[in-house]
Amino acid sequence: MKDSVAVIGAGTSGLIAAKDLAGYGIRTNVYDQKTKLGYPAKASGIISINGLKSLGIGYEKAVTNTLYGANIHAGEAVMRIMAKGAQAHVLDRVRLNEICQDEAARAGASVLAGSRIDAKKLEELHSESVIVGADGPVSEVARFFSMGAIKKYTLTYKAEFNVDVEDEKTVDLFFDNSLAPKFFAWTCPNAKDILEVGIGIGAQHGNSKAAFDRFVKKDEIVRMLQGARLMEGYASMIPMQTARSVVDEKNEVLLVGDAAGQVKPTTGGGIVFGGSAAKLAASVVAEHIRGGKRLDTYERLFKKGFGTDIALHGLVNRLYSSLDAKKIGMLMNISKTLGFEGFFSEYGDMDRPSLMLKRFFLRGMAR
Repeated sequence: MKDSVAVIGAGTSGLIAAKDLAGYGIRTNVYDQKTKLGYPAKASGIISINGLKSLGIGYEKAVTNTLYGANIHAGEAVMRIMAKGAQAHVLDRVRLNEICQDEAARAGASVLAGSRIDAKKLEELHSESVIVGADGPVSEVARFFSMGAIKKYTLTYKAEFNVDVEDEKTVDLFFDNSLAPKFFAWTCPNAKDILEVGIGIGAQHGNSKAAFDRFVKKDEIVRMLQGARLMEGYASMIPMQTARSVVDEKNEVLLVGDAAGQVKPTTGGGIVFGGSAAKLAASVVAEHIRGGKRLDTYERLFKKGFGTDIALHGLVNRLYSSLDAKKIGMLMNISKTLGFEGFFSEYGDMDRPSLMLKRFFLRGMAR
């Protein structure tokens, strides 16, 4: 029986898994090809407060802004969802990764940056350790152990601008399949003087940087960026489906985070679902090493806890991806007439649409 774990990938999910594994007393090593972990931070950092709290991360020093709501744009229609309390934090993803790395190290895990991860290295690690693959959407671990490639992706491009932000408590989302096919565009106040502008498109729809260049020419974005100074921009890719298998029982391999496609298909956010999966994986692996528990318990637990919500996020993504901006705007106006704007403002949940549905039906029964 193997008595150690090799975590491949020192992103947030991999480091959360390593922290918990080491906390269970399991000898844990984290390997990452980057020499400077967490940099550059290509992913956006809008994360629900409730989701962050569930992960047990000391994230507070990474917070750069706090959001209360969103303006959703589709054609001429705008739906404003504004909660009474704070809903999400904007985090410096590099700083968050540094915090997670420090916590994993304090728990007893060894984090080895600049480690070349190839077939030879994986074979060597596999001979003596359980493998947790947390190495991103194009996972070498998944490929090496034939766990199935993720084939559906969103391509994104985002940039930060130094500018006086008009409303630092609200994110703006733009749904228009002629501009951002299969996804959406956004502006987010990362701080009172930093505005992030970004766009995502289905991987089959061309170049995300070209789509970004078209987006920033929109009158509304031009106005927002008046007098702005471009700081830096990044392209990235987001998995839009879960991996065919997240556990290889025979070879003692598990996938977590982007490597497993554990993201919200509506927004591409993966910290909460991926981090939650990492905690489940760590618990199951610890029990496997100490008492022989089957590793495929991890997949069942994740599907039970988060499968419905991922499916609902996917349903919403397919809905807005199939409509033009005018039709989305019509649906938004109907929803406003029916009172959904107020309902989402009071009961909205960024991560768990299943909870929103329960609240909706409970409110109906209460009437």
